[in-house]
Amino acid sequence: MHHVHHMLNFWAILVSAVVLWILGALWFSPLLFAKKWVAIVGRQMGEKPKGVVHGMVSSFIGDLLVALVLTHFVVWSGAPGFGWGAFVGFLAWLGFIAAVLYPQRIYEGRPFAYFAIVAGYWFIGLILIGGILAIWR
Repeated sequence: MHHVHHMLNFWAILVSAVVLWILGALWFSPLLFAKKWVAIVGRQMGEKPKGVVHGMVSSFIGDLLVALVLTHFVVWSGAPGFGWGAFVGFLAWLGFIAAVLYPQRIYEGRPFAYFAIVAGYWFIGLILIGGILAIWR
């Protein structure tokens, strides 16, 4: 296990976290899905939720953790290039995001669009950073 830490590229992890954070900012912005997402969760467009800065910092810390864990998956899988890294990201999405969020949205009584928006963000994000982490290690 100790040898794995020598194989981690911390710049790749940092850049992947930034990419994921920026993707989230765009994904949940008025340019893409903010209007629909805000309506589903019961907020108003333009409403600034209390603690928005804390949420943004927390998101970035979470994105760092996601990139760090996905890096381990990529290294352990031996993914040789972007495509294989993206596949590892897809598998992580399928098993840890889609498999959890889909039934959760049913229990919460949320429409499929909620799942599509939230899981779609993670789908694109994990595939993208999985590929980045595979080519930049």
